[in-house]
Amino acid sequence: MAGRGEHRQPTGAITESVKSSLPDKGPTRSQAIAVATLFPTGGLLLTLSGLALAASVVGMGLLAPVFLLFSPVLVPAALLMALAVTGFLTSGALGLGGLSSLACFARATRDLVTKAPETIEQSKRKMAEAAGAAGQRAKEAAQALPSKAQEGAGKTDK
Repeated sequence: MAGRGEHRQPTGAITESVKSSLPDKGPTRSQAIAVATLFPTGGLLLTLSGLALAASVVGMGLLAPVFLLFSPVLVPAALLMALAVTGFLTSGALGLGGLSSLACFARATRDLVTKAPETIEQSKRKMAEAAGAAGQRAKEAAQALPSKAQEGAGKTDK
């Protein structure tokens, strides 16, 4: 230890060596103005960068769920689910429309069947009337035939 102490310089010698490395005169006026101007500007910029960092951290904390919801995996999955639900609802609506059409067809058929006997009776009456009228015309034609035959025979004799 005694050897170590010999290599040490006294405190006064250190201050003298530091003073000798510094310039003899102080900072110039332009250097003092630059420091006086840049020190508050640097502090302001440091404060603003701290606020930007804090805002970024808070923003990421608040927007992380939104980023998670709109991630590239969840958006297509949500679209797929929406399309599947739309398909099921459309299928149900079309099935309901088909069932409604069948019910309308069944109602029309039932009405037709209940009105069929009346319609059949009306058709039979119309056919009987038409047959009666045709029979009457046939009788008239048959009665007129001999007289026309006699007229035709009379003309051939002349």
